This record gives sequence, C-alpha cells and structure tokens, in this order.
Amino acid sequence: MNPRPPLVLTVAGSDSGGGAGIQADLKTMLALGVHGMSVVTAVTAQNSRGVHGVWELPAEAVRAQYRAVVDDIGVHAVKTGMLATAPLVDTVAELLAGTDAPVVVDPVGVSKHGDPLLAATALESVRKRLLPAATVATPNLDEVTQLTGIVVEDEDGMRRAADAILGYGPRWALIKGGHLPGDAAEVVDLLTDGTEEHWLYAPRYDNRHTHGTGCTLASAVASGLAKGLPVPKAVREAKAYVTGALAAGFALGEGIGPVDHGWELRR
Repeated sequence: MNPRPPLVLTVAGSDSGGGAGIQADLKTMLALGVHGMSVVTAVTAQNSRGVHGVWELPAEAVRAQYRAVVDDIGVHAVKTGMLATAPLVDTVAELLAGTDAPVVVDPVGVSKHGDPLLAATALESVRKRLLPAATVATPNLDEVTQLTGIVVEDEDGMRRAADAILGYGPRWALIKGGHLPGDAAEVVDLLTDGTEEHWLYAPRYDNRHTHGTGCTLASAVASGLAKGLPVPKAVREAKAYVTGALAAGFALGEGIGPVDHGWELRR
C-alpha cells in the first residue's frame, strides 16, 4: 500500500473559469504533493472578464460536506476562501473550532475584477469569529482596508495593518503587498506574529494574468503546514511557488488570465 499524502481541505467558492477558488486550490495542492479535498460554499458564473453570478449554498450543505470529509478521512490543514455571507462565515467558524488542524484564512472580499464576494454584513463575523480561528490570515491590501479601515501605502502601513489584523486573533498575519502603489521592481509581503517579522521580496513581473493569486498562495501555505512545516518556512515556500506561477501566467479568454499552477511540472 502506498503511503498517504498529507490531507488539506479547502472551504471556498467555485470558479467556473478554473483560475481561482476551489479549482485553484485543488490544482495547487496537487502540484505541491498533498491530497486536496473540498467544501463548496458558493457557485459562481465566472470567466476572464468577471463574476456574472453568485449562488451561495445553504449552511446545512456546507456543514454536511465538512463533516463528511473530516469525520471519515481526517485533515492535516484547512484553508478557507470565499464564504460570501455571515451565516456561512459563522457556520465555518464553528466547524473550525472543533477541528484540531492549522487553519489558513484568506478573507476573500472582492474578485480580481473588483466584484464583491463577501456581503458587508459578514465583515463582523469575519473579524470576531473567523480570524480568531486562523493560524495564518492572508489578506491583501484591499481586504485589510475592508476589515480594518487602514489604507496601506508603504511598508510602515503594512506593519500597522498586520497589528490590526493580529488584534482580531490569528496567530500570524501575512499582509500581501502586491497592490502597493508605485512601480517598484519587487513585490513585498509581511509575515508577522507580532514578535517576529519576515519581509518576503519577489520580482514584479510584467504579466497581467494574475487571476487566482490569493487563493493559490493561501492553499500553498496550507499545504506546507499540512506537511508539518513551521509557519515561516511554509510561507516562504508558498511565496516561491506563487512567484513561479505568476511568472508563467497565461492569457485565457478576453480578460485577465490565471497564474499557472502547473508551472513546475512544465519546466
């Protein structure tokens, strides 16, 4: 019998275009050598040009999927993405509270095209119930503003943002700086637990095909944690994987294409 790979569960929405959401999560997990499992929270009609419709699943469907997987198969790490509504955020937070595994929370608020993916009424549930369950929270700068009101314009602002996010209870905050203003040659992220600081730099590529970047990074972090890596090492390895996927991003449809989750396999 072959040894079982580490088990990672994504709790997120479906992207019919295949670039983000559950589809990106499962591709990332396969590429990184873990077994991916899924709980679908919402179905989107989505392509390279934007989100054309969203249908949330009822809380009982989300709970049933989660219990079916965790109670029988087990899990070594959980990643959350699009949760859409306050009832779904509350349901997922309750499930996470009873699960003994590291959790990566990607507090998805808007799509790459600017389409809203989280109801304004759900923000308080994210702050008070979901973020406290996180081992690592991975907001981008728009999500930082949505959750804290802080507008980040430089690295000092990233520190303030991290402090604010940590104030909601996650053990670590990974503030993604890809949306910083300016045309710097490098992209910088900040990982901190309030004591340690890790500044992660990577080249900025002239490639607009970046759909799914946040989902991919959070899933890569969860994959590392499932393998037993400490948080800083899991994040560094995830950043390296996403940097390669960004460099290899390709055109798809008429709009913004996806990162290439299989870039290492095709090298």
